[in-house]
Amino acid sequence: MGRRKTGEAISGWLCLDKPYDLTSTQAVGRIRRAFNAQKAGHAGTLDPLATGILPIALGEATKTVSFMMDAGKTYRFTIAWGRTTTTLDREGETSAASDVRPSLAETEAALPAFVGEIDQVPPAFSAIKVAGERAYDLARAGETVELASRRVVIHRAEVTGAPDADHVDIEIDCGKGVYVRAIVRDLAERLGACGHVSALRRTRVGPFTEALAITLENLEDLGHKARLLEALLPVETALDDIPVLAVTAEDAFRLKQGRPIVLVPRQVEDLKARLPAGDRTVSALAGGSLVALCEMRMGRLEPVRVFHL
Repeated sequence: MGRRKTGEAISGWLCLDKPYDLTSTQAVGRIRRAFNAQKAGHAGTLDPLATGILPIALGEATKTVSFMMDAGKTYRFTIAWGRTTTTLDREGETSAASDVRPSLAETEAALPAFVGEIDQVPPAFSAIKVAGERAYDLARAGETVELASRRVVIHRAEVTGAPDADHVDIEIDCGKGVYVRAIVRDLAERLGACGHVSALRRTRVGPFTEALAITLENLEDLGHKARLLEALLPVETALDDIPVLAVTAEDAFRLKQGRPIVLVPRQVEDLKARLPAGDRTVSALAGGSLVALCEMRMGRLEPVRVFHL
């Protein structure tokens, strides 16, 4: 006999504006408790010392988390010149110091080298596993951590301001796996300076933006007013770039049973025109509600993930 699930069967996405000094796991725990939800997870870890967008999936939305892992992201961050730290942020111990203060023009001239597909070595203080251990655990224990470089993509990088000679503000659009702390490390080295991240904020993860975000304080206020569900976004929010097909109630019933449905030629041609090259994933909706994520094969839609909403 299976273990009975505890909590409410609540489904949807919450676009959390994560506060400073809170881990992503802690944030998920707080949201799950606030909603008394049976299941919860997040789409993309955000460092404890960073603030900003942390999409949190509840219930059936957890089935769409994998589609957010490749989502584009936008970060705003501040570099403090003069000091390199062990963690590459302001919490680490000083590992090197320099009087060099790159000018705004020098920083702007160096940034293009970090745009496009680049090889990036992740920071030693990261969650990457080395021989089964987290790199940050090994680094904290004083061990030398050597991580292999990874191919990552940065679509845009630009200087947005300079509060004073000791600081510069930068904004980037990037793909998955990019470490802002590594960008700052490599940029400082390129400029012959020392530097670390003094502030970091994520402003976008795919379709989740600051305009949709809610703080823990505002969420708590909604809870006091018994209006928590107002903060939830639809499960399909994470699937905004996947072609949608409206299906009949009869076809929806078949898909929910795990059975494929046959498409008419017009539907096949329409979906082919909307699907990215080499992709077959289609969202099936009935009555405005997400029924299943499917793959289109040989004129049929075959359910891959079924939703119970």
